[in-house]
Amino acid sequence: MIIPVILSGGSGSRLWPMSRELNPKQFLSLCSEQSMLQETATRLNGVPDLADPVVVCNEEHRFLVAEQLRNVGINVDKIILEPIGRNTAPAICAAAEYVAGLKLEQEPVLLVLSADHVINNISAFHQAIETGRTIAAQGQLVTFGIVPDKAETGYGYIKRGEKLGSENEPAYRVGKFVEKPDVSTARKYLDSGEYYWNSGMFMFTASSILAELDHFSHGIYEAVRQSVANGTKDLDFCRLDEQAFTASPADSIDYAVMEKTDKAVVVPLDANWSDVGAWSALWEVKEQDEQGNVFIGDVLEHDVTNSYIHAEERMIAVIGLDNCIVVETADAVLVADKDKSQDVKTIVNRLKDSGREEALLHQRVYRPWGNYETLDETSRFKVKRIIVNPGAQLSLQMHHHRAEHWVVVKGTAKVTCGEETLILTEDQSNYIPLGTLHRLENPGVIPLEIIEIQTGSYLGEDDIVRFNDTYGRVKETKCQS
Repeated sequence: MIIPVILSGGSGSRLWPMSRELNPKQFLSLCSEQSMLQETATRLNGVPDLADPVVVCNEEHRFLVAEQLRNVGINVDKIILEPIGRNTAPAICAAAEYVAGLKLEQEPVLLVLSADHVINNISAFHQAIETGRTIAAQGQLVTFGIVPDKAETGYGYIKRGEKLGSENEPAYRVGKFVEKPDVSTARKYLDSGEYYWNSGMFMFTASSILAELDHFSHGIYEAVRQSVANGTKDLDFCRLDEQAFTASPADSIDYAVMEKTDKAVVVPLDANWSDVGAWSALWEVKEQDEQGNVFIGDVLEHDVTNSYIHAEERMIAVIGLDNCIVVETADAVLVADKDKSQDVKTIVNRLKDSGREEALLHQRVYRPWGNYETLDETSRFKVKRIIVNPGAQLSLQMHHHRAEHWVVVKGTAKVTCGEETLILTEDQSNYIPLGTLHRLENPGVIPLEIIEIQTGSYLGEDDIVRFNDTYGRVKETKCQS
């Protein structure tokens, strides 16, 4: 049996302004109608003896993960929540320790995948998985090496060693891992035919990777082992113990194990792969017109070549551009030279340093009960459009600094206001005084849409005191119970 382990902890800052910290690229539909997370899970359809995935993500993304996977028919009762990002080695260690704790009759093979990769040749991918499955079941640590088609300087490389597999199912001992090369070195790697891009995808049994982690990175192994043992079960989520997990060194699985072990095997993968690490990479994987352009949304252009133009909310008119990136969202516009698209991260860091919300979230913010969008705002009032899914409810809460006025636009609202419970329909409204305990629910079968007007001296989202929450924020039972 294969258990996919999907790592979904990245922030995707180089794809700002579409990718934000609270809604990063793996949850966006960048290459198809599905999000990248959904594509990662569904491209495994057809793999024999495949179990439901284990997903590792952070606290803020837990409901996005669950909802998106359920929407494509994938059962998600094994979601591991990292209290803090510690790179891939602790994340993989947590997943392996969790699976080991399930005490299955036959030890499965773990297939470790990133939630934000593009793979276009699915049959080649499945074939590589079958090759890797056999090798991993023998106690080896398999990594997938991407067959390069250009002298890429943005990836680390793997040099192959002794051949292990057949002509039809090739595999090699890992000769060595090498860091991102300069252009000249990358060309030599490409010409030699002995080097592959390091994909960050792996196959191994839980016992094999845990043994190597214990041997080569005992600090990670011990801290994560304790974080799983002391973790708690919360709905479909396993919350790792924060104190123990934070004590783990932060390291990649490459540095922690793969570069040190003598059990590393590379399986070549020629499947039109990309990690979509920047807007230039997305331009490469999208279908281009005769002028080398990718246009998405309402775009008017004249004399534009080799460019990626993405309009989300408004029309974009572009004239005389070459080799450019233009991305428009409701609250931000990015204009960049395509060759400088990796530098978008510096803009995101500056936004974070100045405390700007544009680094964290969009105007439309998703919550487990639905979403809200800020329509207008000053220092003394804020207007939101709130959508509550059928059967969903917000937490029972109060505010110290603001009052709220709710107007129902569509659907039916059940409103708790102090000691009073009201049913409101379209065009009806209710006032929530400052300091009053209140809750909004949707008892109906269609989405509830309301306009919320906030007034007060402070309108920040942190002015919420929760007394009861449907979405399981209370730590209760052990992860493995």
